[in-house]
Amino acid sequence: MSTSRIGSHAVVIGGSIAGLLSSWALAEYFDQVTIIERDRFPDGPAFRKGVPQARHVHILLKRGQMILERFFPGIEAELIAAGVPAVDWIADTQCLSMRGWLPRFASGLTGLSPSRDLLEYAIRQRISASGRVSWLQEHDVVALLPSPDQSGVAGVRVRARNELSREIGEEQDLKADFVVDASGRDSRLPQWLAALGYRQPQETAINAFLGYASRYYQRPPDGSADWKVLLVPRLPPTLRRGGVIYSLEGDRWVVTLAGVGRDYPPTDEAGFLDFARSLASPALYEAIKDAQPLSSIYGYWRTENRLRHYERLPHWPERLVALGDAVCAFNPVYGQGMTVAALGADALAAMFEKQRRRGAADDLAGLSRRFQKSLAKLTTTPWQMATGEDFRYPETEGDRPGRRAELSHRYGDAVRALAAEQPHIYQTFLEVAHLVKPPSALLQPGILAQALGRAASRNKAAAVF
Repeated sequence: MSTSRIGSHAVVIGGSIAGLLSSWALAEYFDQVTIIERDRFPDGPAFRKGVPQARHVHILLKRGQMILERFFPGIEAELIAAGVPAVDWIADTQCLSMRGWLPRFASGLTGLSPSRDLLEYAIRQRISASGRVSWLQEHDVVALLPSPDQSGVAGVRVRARNELSREIGEEQDLKADFVVDASGRDSRLPQWLAALGYRQPQETAINAFLGYASRYYQRPPDGSADWKVLLVPRLPPTLRRGGVIYSLEGDRWVVTLAGVGRDYPPTDEAGFLDFARSLASPALYEAIKDAQPLSSIYGYWRTENRLRHYERLPHWPERLVALGDAVCAFNPVYGQGMTVAALGADALAAMFEKQRRRGAADDLAGLSRRFQKSLAKLTTTPWQMATGEDFRYPETEGDRPGRRAELSHRYGDAVRALAAEQPHIYQTFLEVAHLVKPPSALLQPGILAQALGRAASRNKAAAVF
């Protein structure tokens, strides 16, 4: 092991966005990193069973894109060369509000709109080319291996699986100096911790019973759409249906329709179009009614917000961390998952870099526990944003935050109303939504005074996005 390295071998459980970025964060500090994945990765940018939500709209927020480009310099240019549209999130987005269509102007808040399949494939290609990460595909992790002194973990126990033949292989132990659980919503880490004698974490679940359905279309060649994203959002609490058209590589659209409170969009063609016709504006329906479909209609209903409070456990094993949906899974409709996964991987890399600069490369005592506490702070803002929106609906299940949330909703509604009238407030609002500015940016004096005045007026209910 070189003096610049912290360990010989690290293991990452899960090969989706959180696992891929975590493996890259670790590759700088370990001689070898192994990604363990239940699936077999496709040879190109194609759908795989382990990412069932990949067929729906995926948004990489600006903050996530910044981290991705820093991890893999030049990947933005590679995606554009592959046909991915470049998007100004204001100028290229036609978005409806209660007061009509929002203003469009060059904002500098730019991003890309790749399909989830292409994005994962591009990241896998970069990782594979480095030679620093290996793949153990079609394997399940069935347990954590305790360290000899029982203070932490020393690897994982794995079992081969064959999806086609349904054969289950023998179990084998894979030793590691560090383990990352990035296995997603179905993480079995609570059970693995219990098997090692640790407490299972408290969990918070908030469910608005939102479901959505998506279909791919060929983008019409007539150039009639002067936008790259068309958003007809739900307008709580009365308008419960929404939809989005999102431009992708290959001159395609992915169209996602969503309904809250178990008002799920149908997955048959007639029902899908009828649902689109019922939105607050006919614009989305008019855009797709004569467009050429490229796929079946795919439904998805597993959208509850779920937070595992690992940071609250009195004891935590050394040399083990969890991140991504394995810790904090959001209602996917808000588009935060990939970016929060990137934030977690970035925080992990920063923690290891700090350790190396301190000259304490071999002393990882307490690092894992510190990471979980740090991650909990990183997820606080996006968690509050997602669950706060879901709590606008009376059917939402979960512990409601009380009067403070109601006041926050009123203030937020007032800011949204101002955003429809004042471009600089609109831009600030989106910069907060893209996690490039903190929520406090919406409390600056110039916005605060106007928003409080608007929230206090009798007409505030008519000023909602």
